[in-house]
Amino acid sequence: MYHCSVNFCLVGLSEEAAHIVESTAPLPPFSHSYQRTAVPDAALTARADALFVDVTKHDAAAWAEELCAVKKPAATMMVIARHEQVEALEPFFNRISDIWIAPLSPAEFSYRYNHWQRGCKRYADSWETAQYLEATINSIPCLVWYKSADGIHHKVNDAFCGTVNKAKDDVQGRGHAYIWDVEADDPACIESERQVMETESTIVSEEVVQTGDGTRLLTTYKSPLYNIDGSVMGTVGVAIDVTQERAYENEIVDKNRTLETIFTSMECGVITHSHDGRRIIGINQAALNILGYDSEEELRREGFDMVAPSVLPDDADRLRASIATLKAVGDSVSTEYRVRHDNGDILHVLGNVKLVESDGELLYQRFLLDYTDKKLEEVQKDRYQRELIHALSEDYLLVCSFDLDSGEGIPLRVAAEEERGLDKIFFGSLVLEECLGAYMDQVVCEEDRAMVRASLSAAALREELTEDKRIHVNYRIRRGDTVEYCQVTAVRTGSWPEHHNIVLGFRSVDMQTRDEMKRRALLEEALERANKASAAKSAFLSNMSHDIRTPMNAIVGFTALAGSRIDQPEKVREYLGKIQSSSTHLLSLINDILDMSRIESGKVALDEQPCNLTVLLDDLYSIIQAEASARQLYLTVNAEGIEHPNVRCDKLRINQILLNLLGNSLKFTKAGGFIKVHVTEVDGAPAGYGRYRFTVSDTGIGMSSEFVEHIFDPFERERTSTISGIQGTGLGMSITKNLVDMMHGTIAVESEKDVGSLFTIELTLALGSGAGAVAAPAPMTSLGSDHRMRGSRILLVDDNDLNREIAITLLEDEGFIVEYAVDGQQAVDALREAGPDHFQLVLMDVQMPVMNGYEATKVIRRFEDERLAAIPILAMTADAFEEDRQRALRCGMDGHLTKPIEMDKLFAALDLMLA
Repeated sequence: MYHCSVNFCLVGLSEEAAHIVESTAPLPPFSHSYQRTAVPDAALTARADALFVDVTKHDAAAWAEELCAVKKPAATMMVIARHEQVEALEPFFNRISDIWIAPLSPAEFSYRYNHWQRGCKRYADSWETAQYLEATINSIPCLVWYKSADGIHHKVNDAFCGTVNKAKDDVQGRGHAYIWDVEADDPACIESERQVMETESTIVSEEVVQTGDGTRLLTTYKSPLYNIDGSVMGTVGVAIDVTQERAYENEIVDKNRTLETIFTSMECGVITHSHDGRRIIGINQAALNILGYDSEEELRREGFDMVAPSVLPDDADRLRASIATLKAVGDSVSTEYRVRHDNGDILHVLGNVKLVESDGELLYQRFLLDYTDKKLEEVQKDRYQRELIHALSEDYLLVCSFDLDSGEGIPLRVAAEEERGLDKIFFGSLVLEECLGAYMDQVVCEEDRAMVRASLSAAALREELTEDKRIHVNYRIRRGDTVEYCQVTAVRTGSWPEHHNIVLGFRSVDMQTRDEMKRRALLEEALERANKASAAKSAFLSNMSHDIRTPMNAIVGFTALAGSRIDQPEKVREYLGKIQSSSTHLLSLINDILDMSRIESGKVALDEQPCNLTVLLDDLYSIIQAEASARQLYLTVNAEGIEHPNVRCDKLRINQILLNLLGNSLKFTKAGGFIKVHVTEVDGAPAGYGRYRFTVSDTGIGMSSEFVEHIFDPFERERTSTISGIQGTGLGMSITKNLVDMMHGTIAVESEKDVGSLFTIELTLALGSGAGAVAAPAPMTSLGSDHRMRGSRILLVDDNDLNREIAITLLEDEGFIVEYAVDGQQAVDALREAGPDHFQLVLMDVQMPVMNGYEATKVIRRFEDERLAAIPILAMTADAFEEDRQRALRCGMDGHLTKPIEMDKLFAALDLMLA
């Protein structure tokens, strides 16, 4: 392949010697030109590649010094000198290529000249081989290194240096730890190289290499390197860094093929035969095994003639034609062919043939690699890749690949939908601008064509994909009378930016886009509702600021008035009554706020128990009648339409619903007005259930139609208490609606200003038995100071000093003896020390340090003394919800009272427990 032009300068040569040089044909691929001079000529010497100098009749040292001063450093200089002149030439030995001792016969001169030519040829061939090797290992993306037995890297390629991010001078002559920036050599690398040198075989493995930047996954091929005497002197390794490329099967396959080609001479069969193909110079066992022969003699007998007889005939002709293309020494060609063994097996062979010269004879050096498994694997991978492309692009109507540099591409998948007509635009070999132009003109909506055309031009794609690995372009197409939303996705592939290869995927995103538009509309609607709710809460806080401060102002004001008139008992009693009324109203406001908060957080649970609806309505009437009469209102409760009064329900919550509705009727109905409650049983309930309709109507002030739409929203009030003069949180109706929803019922409202309002509730309740009906409990009455519980000893457990002072004073005023503890642990210790007969009852707070009331009760109930363990325990706590009462009972308490303390309820409970 190479060509070498040599310019000769013949200095002082005889006519006969000069003629021999000029008449001898140069060896291919050399060409010669000649210049003669009787004495040294500086200009000719400076241009010469080869100097032949005869100093036998001249001053050898002077000529040598003059010629060495001007000749090119790489020029060859042959000196013909007498034996006695050699000593004079000694200072120039390092710049003289060779000395031929005169006298020389023409035959001897011709022999030496031809021998010199062959030496030049061998040097040039060696240079070419070295250049091939250097160019090969530095042009491939694989890592290549040569290491001595002690692990020192003596030669690496450019890819190796690029991977470790170091210059060759920093790598060559260094060990693994320094090169890869780790503390110690990798044990896996050391072990694999030891095996290579001990077994003298190639080892293929995957190695995880620790580097200063993390880990790298390398597929490595390591083989032994030999000394001239045949001993192993080290290893040669080739690796592919597959850390990132693992996902790109095509690139990995290409690199594996490159790696196999590089290692052909080390791990595959080798044949050397004559130029005419009839004489085998040498063959190894691996080649015989691949070709299907046991020995070289068997192959000769079968008739080896350039190609082995076991090569399939069709492939044999192609193989001969490939070999015939080699013309010059060093030329090589690679080809694939098949071999059939005697047992019928067919092997796929990857072959490489190189034309070489040895001792003047042209020979073919052949390398054979059995890659049957690789071939089958490639076929399977190709099939898998096609299936994978089809599977991954299932959601795409069209998938194409393009080379942006040439604009050429191919379709990978085209949806078989005749009405879209994509198969008529994208088929066969594609040209980017042409097929996309046709697609836009025929399919894309006119309004989007300019944008899509600009976004999908080769220049735009190259620029955008340099910054991002993937881009999306949304557009619209028209299908008949409808518009469909579509999207094209461009993804870069391969090694960017060396090659600008991309894949374009076209798909319909109509459903997703329209869903997104709906979601956006819903989000905007939700935002609007949230803004309204925020405004409502702001109004609520403003109202609450007024509504809470109003009773607080009364409490603070009348407390000051009572203090200033301590000597006027009647006035103090009047002020205390007003303080009590304001406190009750303030507690009602707080309870509404807390109740709504618990409902919104999902902490309210229904407690369904047997209940008689007739009894429930009678109790309701009893509760409301007194206030209705005081306001001069006419109240009627009609339950005649109930056929099945016994049900299972949460009586407390139904009472709360009806009381909320009736409370509003009482507030907003003027004297002389009517309030009606009507309950009927209606059809439509499933078996075992009854459907009940509750209506609450009044002839009050009514509501505007605008407010009716928001009546169940939290914090909504048609007018503030400042304007209406009627106080409230604006949460009652929202609480009512949430409680009805929890019972899976419905609530509706009709109202007209200055006419009145009608609320209708329908609930489906499980039917109960008559035996499950419960009668209303007899009311508890307060005790006088002469009651028999006077003198009972009570243990009061409360960590708050003020609460203890109030409770102790109230109890002692009623004749009780009170001792106290400040936490649950002190209460347990006090009971244990006092014994079973000292205390008659425990009033237990819940939220306390050290040990809370629940824990203390459980400890008391586990006392060994049964009488002490059974002492009555009454919870007296600010935890005021039904779940708190249930928890108190579950842990062993006998009752549950809430703070602030209501005296009648407290003493009634004490009466029941101590009786």
